[in-house]
Amino acid sequence: MAIQKPTRKEQQHLQSFYMLAMEEDSSQLAKPETPHNMEAKADEEERDPESNSLCQPLLKRNTTLSSTPLALVGAKVSHIESLDYEINENDLFKHDWRSRSKLQVWQYIFLKWVLAFLVGLLTGLTATLINLAIENIAGYKLLAIISFIKEGRYISGLVFFTGVNFLLTLVAAVLCVCFAPTAAGPGVPEIKAYLNGVDTPNMFGATTLLVKIVGNIGAVSAGLDLGKEGPLVHIGSCIAALLGQGGPDNHRLKWQWIRYFNNDRDRRDIITTGSSSGVCAAFRAPVGGVLFALEEVATWWRSSLLWRTFFSTAVVVVVLRAFIEICNSGKCGLFGTGGLIMFDVSDVKVSYHPMDVIPVIIIGIIGGLLGSLYNHGLHMVLRLYSLINQKGKLHKLVLALTVSLFTSVCQYCLPFLAQCRACDPSFSEACPTNDRFGNFKQFNCPDGYYNDLATLLLTTNDDAVRNIFSTNTSSEFQPTSILIFFALYCILGLITLGIAVPSGLFLPIILMGSSYGRLLGMAMGSYTNLDQGLYAVLGAASLMAGSMRMTVSICVIFLELTNNLLLLPITMIVLLIAKTVADTFNTSIYEIILELKSLPFLDANPEPWMRNLTVGELADAKPPVVTLCGVEKVSRIVDVLKNTTHNAFPIVDQGVLVPGSVATEATELHGLILRAHLVQALKKKWFLLEKRRTEEWEVRQKFNWVELAERELKIEQVAVTLDEMEMYVDLHPLTNTTPYTVVESMSVAKAMILFRQVGQRHLLIVPKYQGAGVPSVVGILTRQDLRAYNILTAFPHLARSKGEEKDS
Repeated sequence: MAIQKPTRKEQQHLQSFYMLAMEEDSSQLAKPETPHNMEAKADEEERDPESNSLCQPLLKRNTTLSSTPLALVGAKVSHIESLDYEINENDLFKHDWRSRSKLQVWQYIFLKWVLAFLVGLLTGLTATLINLAIENIAGYKLLAIISFIKEGRYISGLVFFTGVNFLLTLVAAVLCVCFAPTAAGPGVPEIKAYLNGVDTPNMFGATTLLVKIVGNIGAVSAGLDLGKEGPLVHIGSCIAALLGQGGPDNHRLKWQWIRYFNNDRDRRDIITTGSSSGVCAAFRAPVGGVLFALEEVATWWRSSLLWRTFFSTAVVVVVLRAFIEICNSGKCGLFGTGGLIMFDVSDVKVSYHPMDVIPVIIIGIIGGLLGSLYNHGLHMVLRLYSLINQKGKLHKLVLALTVSLFTSVCQYCLPFLAQCRACDPSFSEACPTNDRFGNFKQFNCPDGYYNDLATLLLTTNDDAVRNIFSTNTSSEFQPTSILIFFALYCILGLITLGIAVPSGLFLPIILMGSSYGRLLGMAMGSYTNLDQGLYAVLGAASLMAGSMRMTVSICVIFLELTNNLLLLPITMIVLLIAKTVADTFNTSIYEIILELKSLPFLDANPEPWMRNLTVGELADAKPPVVTLCGVEKVSRIVDVLKNTTHNAFPIVDQGVLVPGSVATEATELHGLILRAHLVQALKKKWFLLEKRRTEEWEVRQKFNWVELAERELKIEQVAVTLDEMEMYVDLHPLTNTTPYTVVESMSVAKAMILFRQVGQRHLLIVPKYQGAGVPSVVGILTRQDLRAYNILTAFPHLARSKGEEKDS
């Protein structure tokens, strides 16, 4: 769903943000400093950066193609840059690989596997810590409530329950609001954007990791309708990022081989490994974790990454299994056999009849409809929450605590609406029980009776899933209790995600889907051979497919959870139907969040109208490209860096002798040089007194290939004297001589596919015709230039043709 257009007043309100917005990789010259601009900057510094609303577009509309990369990251409007996933084949890089021995190459490969092992080990240990903490905190809290209820002190129990949940939520919210705003939410959309090539600031720092762990423990222990699955994906990615760069920013290891991984390309691979390890740690599903990263998170993939990712998830499973064996002996407090969403139906006989296909299809259709409806409702709620959150940190805390109070009151009070049911002697489990575990909680009922709604509400979310998934218990739950549970968690699933705590989407969707699946199983009664617990599993799978639009990874995850291959055919049918139905209404929930945050994510499929536009027409809509000579004057480089915001410049040499010809001079497109490398050259005083090309040994004395991967330095931090301004810099050794180019007659759709699949940051546009007076490069395409919203702003007639296509 599109974000609504801002009013004129709101546009004026955002003007200060746009005046300071740096145009990443664009070809537009920055405006000179004027008193009016300086005043606007001063006003912007005083303005609360959280005052921007999610419902307002973050790209400035212009008559030309704009490239203003602003996005909401955490709680603030941040400048967004792209990542350098392309191999920069300059002279230093080529020499580095030529000079490496076979032993060094094997060391490099071996260290990749070591990092994959460490990612799996640390992710597994962290997931175990989170599980132990949540199960024990929530367990002792629930046991204390049962003691109040046994004594008939219902009001005291309510006060204690809400008070403890209030404090746990307060801890999680304060950590997110005050220390690491990027730790709030699931974190999966931001990881998708990063692996797509978007550098989201402060997403993988040590502070974010710690806040994510502690905040998720507090939020889940507080009984909020959220899970630890999404946060575990973010936690695994943070661990991978920190290992890949040698530790936090201020305390990095300086070991040479660790520095070889301090580049965007290797960090992308290891963060992909971390994300799959997080999914595996959440569901104990190694193959499902790999497929989740392949299907949902990663944009770029290769076979060697597949093996390392699978190895990492295998390590996670070994760690989890080891701790489960330890905890089964009673050494983990109240953890017991809980803490993992594990639904073992390997002993359940599954048989199909023609009539069973009908309810399976119905589950898929309902899952698709409810999934798209849930995404639409969540979109509206997130836009509303953005208006509340923009008022400041206090409002964020109040919002989170209000949701916590509402959740606690509902979970405690609603079981009193359920009727007590007599225990059936045929029940295999103890009935009734007031322990944490068990499907027959006594709650307020007399001896010999149990409260089925309390069984679902007064427990941890993971135990609630196990209870509602229970098989061979067709008479355990009343339809009214399941209906109340479904309605409550539909409401909580909408109002909980946007609050300032680490939250996951998987568990709320599983709770909603399993409840309506179980309801359908009750309605079918004797008309089907499938157990009600199996209906709950299919309902959860269908709603996940309807909301997240994943199929293969969800199918494998549920197969690993259920441990029963006989469920494969009906699970596949449900997932395919649910996704197909939901796709007719809106996009996945992660894409909706990406759109709200205005992260420049490039989809796999371009818009149909992009085939009616060429990249040459995009270049014409941008200001002329800024080029540099191979041997350039220092003053020219400084002027370009200070007065433009490009992140790459074509290197063009005039009067170059063409090899194999007779004294023929031509214009050479030598390659592309990054802004960061230009700043490095100025910082290291790579200056020449005369205009000449340097030898290979000269540049190796000044530069190191590993150093060129670092790009934190800014031109404002480099001091250049007046005498140095008259010197020269040989840019040839630092230039990527093999940039990707496209002809100006190529369609935007084809260029976008190439840009995304190859992992580009810059794509040079070369002219269709060659000859005297024809420039060697027409323009540069960047991520912002290929965004549909940006193109439609510069080419309004395409928006009209898009509307006509929809009408037809």
